[in-house]
Amino acid sequence: MIAKIGRSNNLFGVLSYNNTKIQQEKGEIILTSKMVETLNGQYSVPQLMKSFEPYLIANQKTEKHTLHISLNPDPRDHVSDQKYKEIAEQYMREMGYGEQPFVVFKHTDIDRSHIHIVSVCVDENGKKISDQFEKVRSMKICRELEKEFGLQPATEKQSHQNMKTFRAVDYKKGNVKSQISSVIRHLSEYYQFQTFGEYNALLSLYNITTEQIEGELHGKLKKGLLYFPLSDDGKKTGHALKASLFGKTAGLESLQLHFEKCKLSLKNKPLQKDLKSLILTTFQSTDNESDFKRQLAQHHIDTVIRKNEKGRIYGVTFIDHHSKTVWNGSNLGKELAANHFNDYWNSNIKPEIKDPRVLSPKSLSNDTHLPVEETYHLFDFLSTDKHEDALIEALGNLIPEAQGEDYEELDFLNQLKKKKKKRPNR
Repeated sequence: MIAKIGRSNNLFGVLSYNNTKIQQEKGEIILTSKMVETLNGQYSVPQLMKSFEPYLIANQKTEKHTLHISLNPDPRDHVSDQKYKEIAEQYMREMGYGEQPFVVFKHTDIDRSHIHIVSVCVDENGKKISDQFEKVRSMKICRELEKEFGLQPATEKQSHQNMKTFRAVDYKKGNVKSQISSVIRHLSEYYQFQTFGEYNALLSLYNITTEQIEGELHGKLKKGLLYFPLSDDGKKTGHALKASLFGKTAGLESLQLHFEKCKLSLKNKPLQKDLKSLILTTFQSTDNESDFKRQLAQHHIDTVIRKNEKGRIYGVTFIDHHSKTVWNGSNLGKELAANHFNDYWNSNIKPEIKDPRVLSPKSLSNDTHLPVEETYHLFDFLSTDKHEDALIEALGNLIPEAQGEDYEELDFLNQLKKKKKKRPNR
């Protein structure tokens, strides 16, 4: 089970979001604790607000007073309403919020059911309840709840089984903007890529592509990006979406800075030589594109091949999900330039490999991995406060891909984060 903890200064907005799910018949209130009850057991947002008002009035100086927690079991878990109630009560009690008023919403709007808990993190005297080591404590409590209630454990093993922590966009499901946003807002945080082509190759894994645009505005040349959803066969579908809709990290200027940063970071790293040797060995030991891709996929490396209308290969890019790096073939070495792949697979002209580091085909096994020092696992961040937030956020995606993603929720939470308190004019 994965817990996501959010904080906001907009209690009304958080309650309205959950109440909208009820109105859409995609949610229900399954538990209230220390809340003002209604005669018919039905609640409106203003009625729910009444239970929290004394706490907000007493609040001394806590800006983000609203607590919004989602508890997400594995899709294989079939959790009854009664079990959800017990889980919510125990979670809140052990996190230090057992004496607070809170309401539990059950959501059924995606492939898996899950619950949302709304409360406030200031006590009846207006004092903030300690959140020290909150996320680490939350993970520990989730592991205990998994054992007690017989739930599927969210373990490190799961992270290896689901190396792609993002889901591909499905334009047929709608909410294309939210789906694209849930992918691209994280890519530059977790992956290193040095060119626009490498970025697009990474995007293509998630049925997204982007194009650069130029235009003149008020006599000045302006550059930007447009994002498009792709169909399963790689063709553009739907309307173009401006990068500005997804925040600064999705824009051209931010990406160009990321390119330069990655070029410096990856320059002359041992990772490049080891990855090159692994790919060359696979190239030598296979006879066609399909087998080549399949063998590299066993090492958590995706291969993106670009071809023209006549089938000629003009680009090859490798995405290594172990080290979270993206490499154009020619950047790894001239032996991995696109023309070599085209000559071999289309014309049966096998290139001569002169790399002395190439492994023998017999040494290539499913257990071959790149050096540990260049491998980044999410659980490695547990020991550092700096990466704690990134870890917890990423863990929300470690449940197997069949779970579905609540894109509306992600979009809603992003909007709340953007609403900053306005500074008074001086």
